[in-house]
Amino acid sequence: MATTYLELSNRTLRELNEVELTSANFSSSRGIQTAVKDFINKSVHDIYNESVEIPLLHTSTTQATFTGDGEYTFPTDMRRVDFESFFLKPNELITNGEFTSNINSWTTVAGAGSAAYTSTGNGRLRLNDYAAYQSISTTVNKIYKLQLKFYDTESVGQALKIQVGTAAEGTQNLNTTATVTDFGAGKVFETTFTATAQTTFITLNNTTTSTNLDIDYIRVSRDDVVPRKLQYISYDDWLQRFKKVDSDNNEGSYAVPVYVYRKPNYSSYGLSPIPDADDYSIEYDYYQTHTELSAHGDTLSLPDRFRPLIVDRAKYYTYMLRSDPQHATLADRDFQRKLKLLRVDYASRQEYMKDSRITAGYSGIITN
Repeated sequence: MATTYLELSNRTLRELNEVELTSANFSSSRGIQTAVKDFINKSVHDIYNESVEIPLLHTSTTQATFTGDGEYTFPTDMRRVDFESFFLKPNELITNGEFTSNINSWTTVAGAGSAAYTSTGNGRLRLNDYAAYQSISTTVNKIYKLQLKFYDTESVGQALKIQVGTAAEGTQNLNTTATVTDFGAGKVFETTFTATAQTTFITLNNTTTSTNLDIDYIRVSRDDVVPRKLQYISYDDWLQRFKKVDSDNNEGSYAVPVYVYRKPNYSSYGLSPIPDADDYSIEYDYYQTHTELSAHGDTLSLPDRFRPLIVDRAKYYTYMLRSDPQHATLADRDFQRKLKLLRVDYASRQEYMKDSRITAGYSGIITN
């Protein structure tokens, strides 16, 4: 069970031989009780700042890119960011292309039969002399990869018509058919098309009367965007090598990003070249900031194994407030010893960030 602010405060007060708090009088505390509450939050900050290699509140985020936008802001709860973790990947443009529970986001085209969801497999779109389509956002003149898997449940060898164009059942970009030959295994089909508009329609059409074709999945993404790690460069390096081209804001220089760099304001990062489309995203790892404990029932974001460190650190600050350096030194010694043991434990698990170029404030360290 997560440790509450009240529990942490009372454990510290108890070890200091002070009167403990209750949920009823927590918000109206006075004197040493209020000081201990403040020292609890200060101690949590200290643990974060002194424990770079311990994965406290480690998380990841995904940032969608936008055409012509080369600067992006870090999450507001970012404390440290790992620039070695920046990874670019193409977006999956189809919504509900796995049909796990329904055929939402797909529009049916009237025909003699029907289009419906079937729970066969992990969920499929079933077409019976019917068509279904979906529109996606695309970038003009970019090449896209289309992948799908379908089954001929009637085992009669009918064809699935795949149409890609500027309207439902449009064929401006693609008009092809695929036929299942192995009725048990189904058919995996892959092709490419070049977008001619910002909105492209994908239509799946079964034109055979009274027979079922089951679409197991369909995926569409940029064909020329390969998932890859972005290379970190310093801001000075960007200034010398790429600033002139990136700052010209010339669409002809837009391309799939290769580099990432930290902006001088420490709250954002830049991509170079500037993104040429909205068809891919950036993923990266970061550490979250400590959210101040306030109400008595607020819970600690750290595992319970950190509770003794917080208490030791809060005792240290309390002894310093009391002008008791002897007991303060003992409390600090206990804190440092336990912190070292936790560092060794986490390091052995290799769960920490590998990059030393971490930022949070101008010094790279959060301070109270």
